[in-house]
Amino acid sequence: MAITIKTPEDIAGLRVAGRLASELLDYLTPFVKPGVTTKELDELAYDYTVNVQKCIPACLGYQPEGMTPYPATTCISVNHVVCHGIPGPKKLKDGDIVNIDVTSIKDGYHGDTSRMFVVGKPTIAGARLAKLAFETMWAGIDAVRPGGCFNDIGVACQAYADKFGISVVRDYGGHGIGKGFHEEPHVNHFPVTRPTPVFEPGMVFTVEPMVNAGRYGVTMLGDGWTVVTRDRSLSAQWEHMVLVTETGYDILTVSRGTPEPPAFVKGWKKPENL
Repeated sequence: MAITIKTPEDIAGLRVAGRLASELLDYLTPFVKPGVTTKELDELAYDYTVNVQKCIPACLGYQPEGMTPYPATTCISVNHVVCHGIPGPKKLKDGDIVNIDVTSIKDGYHGDTSRMFVVGKPTIAGARLAKLAFETMWAGIDAVRPGGCFNDIGVACQAYADKFGISVVRDYGGHGIGKGFHEEPHVNHFPVTRPTPVFEPGMVFTVEPMVNAGRYGVTMLGDGWTVVTRDRSLSAQWEHMVLVTETGYDILTVSRGTPEPPAFVKGWKKPENL
């Protein structure tokens, strides 16, 4: 299937959906603290998505071929959980690192983003990995430019992770996004030897590397969704939606609470009105 080049109307719709998804994470931020359960966070996310933002939670009931429907609004992945953690009765505690991944549908367009949270009093190892995950994502994003190719993202992410002795998960990656939740192409966050598509203005996709403190191997739990590190080391992830422009790229998942990019990023600055 070909990569869809988005029209100006599509881009406007995706920008709204991306902002709303990011604003959902802004809303959840003060609730991420010791003692709260991941289920309580998910219930807050559902209520805000549906009743305040008037959006549809894309994850709730999402069912790829051969899998059971996903049972929640959010994916909340704690410590050694890599991705797709199902919210439940687990209470967060001091030092936990938590990824909250949300996807909201507004007027038919998907907004998909995630952030890391360090709960209460941080551990050195947890805070370090969450920071390095953020920087690894931005290393990949900042490699996007017309005329380059998708492998540039993987090369940049892997090189940054290697500098700090962390590993990049290979079983999961980013994806095109638009009116479809998961569109072409698949976006690897590590280098591949095969040819990859060339960036063209109007392409929209996610950059969302998952990095582990230990080895990159992962395994899925019996619930059919939750993915954990095989060696039970910590894992962390950040995610943005990226638009290829005529001169570089833009970020579509932006709100007041969006962190500024690292100092090494040259291709994007957070808008001054946010």
